[in-house]
Amino acid sequence: MGYPMAQNLRAKIPEADTLIICDQNHEATRRFVEELDSAAGAGGRRTGVEIAEASREVAEKSEVIITVLPEPTHVKSVFWQILHPRLPDLPALSSSSTAPNRLFIDCSTIDPTSSTDIANAVHTSSSARFVDAPMSGGVVGARAATLTFMLGCPSHNGNGQGKLRKRVTPILELMGKKVVHMGTSGAGLAGKLANNYLLAISNIATAEAMNLGIKLGLDPFQLAELINESSGQCWSSKVNNPIKGISPGAPAEKNFEGGFAVGLMRKDLGLAMKAARESGAELELAKTAEGLYEHVEDSEGIKDFSVVYRWLQKRNVGGTVRR
Repeated sequence: MGYPMAQNLRAKIPEADTLIICDQNHEATRRFVEELDSAAGAGGRRTGVEIAEASREVAEKSEVIITVLPEPTHVKSVFWQILHPRLPDLPALSSSSTAPNRLFIDCSTIDPTSSTDIANAVHTSSSARFVDAPMSGGVVGARAATLTFMLGCPSHNGNGQGKLRKRVTPILELMGKKVVHMGTSGAGLAGKLANNYLLAISNIATAEAMNLGIKLGLDPFQLAELINESSGQCWSSKVNNPIKGISPGAPAEKNFEGGFAVGLMRKDLGLAMKAARESGAELELAKTAEGLYEHVEDSEGIKDFSVVYRWLQKRNVGGTVRR
């Protein structure tokens, strides 16, 4: 997700601004720069991109820091490196900066409690501000800059929340089409976990419905057209359909490569289940879905989570009903 988001940022921020990127996958950062060089052509100049070796370096050099990481432990580790008590305070922003303070935007999907703890650490140890802004839309949405961001924005005094929201929103709109303010710190993540619980279930249901219709002798393209014009339509059926040729650009077009990995969906489902236990909410289908995704990951590895459909196909019993 972070790679195409960074591409959209570099394409849309002022040419004079510098985009600083940092990733443990050095091959990814090298490729990012090479692609920009190639796009600039022989006679052009590379638009400003700098590779940082560590997250602390990014924070020291930047006004706005956007993090996109897989797990709560990763997010905590990055912010520990940035805010380590043995390190000096982050340097002041340059005298030419018009920003009131540093801004950390975390787009990771983690549990609301961990995010709130990080927000408190940022706000008590520095003059910076922190918001949670997880996104929805998948890799397809990240490439097309059509992501939806769910914003958890703290209020410090009076209308401080409104001012911070107004500062954050246009930044996120460089990478997406919609920013929904959900409330104070952690509220963006609460919304994301509810959304991704629904996604986990609807992805399975889409795979089962497509598999059922095909086993009953229906043409998959006609079936998808019917579903997507009827009450069963959802993101998994329209944008991320598991049948090749139905959703242009979907992972099914590329052998389920390059999308939202099954393991990440398992992680998000687990976070939603944890939040449900803590809040007393009942999730009747969660355990069944969790077990299914565990089996799919064991069988299919790091493929996009729509590969549930292929896993179901392998388990089919009996023949197709012919009409």
